[in-house]
Amino acid sequence: MAIYRREFLKAGAALVAAAAAQQSRVALAGPDLKQSADEVLEGGVDAGDVPGVIAMATTPGGTIYEGAFGKRALDQDTAMSLDTVVWIASMTKALTGAAAMQQVEQGKLSLDTPAAKIYPPLDEIRVLTGWDSNGKPITRKPKRPITLRHLLTHTAGFAYELWNTDIQQYQKVMDLPGIGACKNDSLKMPLMFDPGDRWEYGINIDFAGKMVETVSGQRLGEYFQENLFGPLGMDSTGFKITPDMRARLAKVHQRSPEGVLAPIEFEMTQEPEFEMGGGGIYSTAGDYLEFVRMMLNRGKGNGNQILNPETVALMSRNAMGNNRVTMLKTAIPPLTNDAEFFPGMVKSWGLSFMINDHEAPTGRSRGSLAWAGLANTYYWIDQRQGVAGVYMTQVLPFADAKALPLFYAFEKSVYQSMG
Repeated sequence: MAIYRREFLKAGAALVAAAAAQQSRVALAGPDLKQSADEVLEGGVDAGDVPGVIAMATTPGGTIYEGAFGKRALDQDTAMSLDTVVWIASMTKALTGAAAMQQVEQGKLSLDTPAAKIYPPLDEIRVLTGWDSNGKPITRKPKRPITLRHLLTHTAGFAYELWNTDIQQYQKVMDLPGIGACKNDSLKMPLMFDPGDRWEYGINIDFAGKMVETVSGQRLGEYFQENLFGPLGMDSTGFKITPDMRARLAKVHQRSPEGVLAPIEFEMTQEPEFEMGGGGIYSTAGDYLEFVRMMLNRGKGNGNQILNPETVALMSRNAMGNNRVTMLKTAIPPLTNDAEFFPGMVKSWGLSFMINDHEAPTGRSRGSLAWAGLANTYYWIDQRQGVAGVYMTQVLPFADAKALPLFYAFEKSVYQSMG
């Protein structure tokens, strides 16, 4: 435990320094933010870049921008509204990371002890080294155990079939469902490398969710409701789409190779074997803004201390040593493009967040936190300048050639408006 105390003390010192810097930099958005952000977003809808979009920005003190434009579905007349519900996909990961860190605070989970002590199926995971002459997988035991730190930083060795053809082949040969099926068999995947060796985006945080369930004795959604959503006032967020949420639900759209958008029938299973901590949540921009504002406010949101300030600082710095984030090379082009935020910029990973190690061209500070969801939902958290934002549309493929630049343009308009 002495190691963890030292780590939290270091994080606390860093937080104090960051808070002092924030006090000197933070400023409310100027009066031109409403006009400039509206023009950016409405222009994107008018140009056909997205069917509809909701975007919001906040400082520690409260919301400084909110706007909704376009339609919830191109085959309907219902307009996008600020309370529109969308599938946030991998934006779920930060919620699961926060839940796991609550359990670290309570001493029920540890970052650096073998995770299999909490969730024994992890002890059965093996590293894929190749294929035999019959096309069967060749595997071996990992050189070191998987830890919660590995899972939260995507350095455990797991991958996604979206960006890895070996995973696709393994699923086919072993007759295993994809992760989107939310079946327990979906998690019976091999590692692509030994834990800690490098970064690869994958099903890691689904296992972190399993660990939270194990130590809390609750289903993940129930735990979220009691410890995150309820305290933060996120009343339109969950794995289950309630009737009230369904009445405000936007459709996912697919962009054709010719660039044409059309609505598709897509929905995460409403009766999952396991609630997918890596990507199963539906939410609204306003609800998710409560979460990112909590991260700006040293773990406090809606009058409740969700995480200790030292924990927020720990989550907000590089937690994977010399490993770095790399491009996601598409293996299923209809669902995702090649994806990398700010190509060429060095990026690390905290305890469930990507961190840009240099200032971004949008104005985002070095050391900010961010990530995204498959249907082109995005957020960023800039603790240095005291500003964060959420942008939500429902478009495939991920890192869409029109939807992603529109997010960057919105973010840039926020920074340009700040004094």
